[in-house]
Amino acid sequence: MSAAVNSRSGEQPSQAERAYLTLRDLILTLQLPPGAPVQEEPLSGELGIGRTPFREAIKRLEAESLVAIYPRRGTFVTEVNITDHALIADVRRRLEGHAARRAAERATDAERSELDELRALTEDLGNDQSVIMDVDARVHRTIYHCTHNRYLEGTLGQYYNLALRIWHLFFDRLPNVSDHVAEHSELLKAIIAADADGADRIAVAHVDDFEQSIRQAI
Repeated sequence: MSAAVNSRSGEQPSQAERAYLTLRDLILTLQLPPGAPVQEEPLSGELGIGRTPFREAIKRLEAESLVAIYPRRGTFVTEVNITDHALIADVRRRLEGHAARRAAERATDAERSELDELRALTEDLGNDQSVIMDVDARVHRTIYHCTHNRYLEGTLGQYYNLALRIWHLFFDRLPNVSDHVAEHSELLKAIIAADADGADRIAVAHVDDFEQSIRQAI
């Protein structure tokens, strides 16, 4: 069992943050599938996570609706309710456009260079699922960070995680997935160019396209 641990801080994550990121990515990539028990003893040992950081991570994941804690039964990965996807998309449609606008307005020169590096990745994806999903996640989370609004970044990160798990679940049924992620190229160009209106418009269209693809797959 493995998971990629990503931190936007540029510093080594704390034990609690590492525990959260590790467990989160196991859930999002379905290595811990919907309904699976999240057992402290075997998982903390296998992943090298201390008991206290593990429990802190579980509380955070519960707040983000990725795990559910049942008294006397234990902790389980939440089920995917596909009818929730339209509700998630409704929130993301508003917030993704706003985040793209703020990133276009506020990103530093260094951040625009980072976004340009990600833009190059979106244009040469191939068909490897793990690569496609990793690039998509990096693009979204980097844009959120470039808003310089930790509340917006945190809220969008939570909703993106819920959408990403659904994407993993239906990946094999979706056509032209690499093309969907390649759409980020135009979004990133708009943000880099400080085109706030264009970035907003492209981001909203991207969410709508993703929702339509999921709806056709189910």
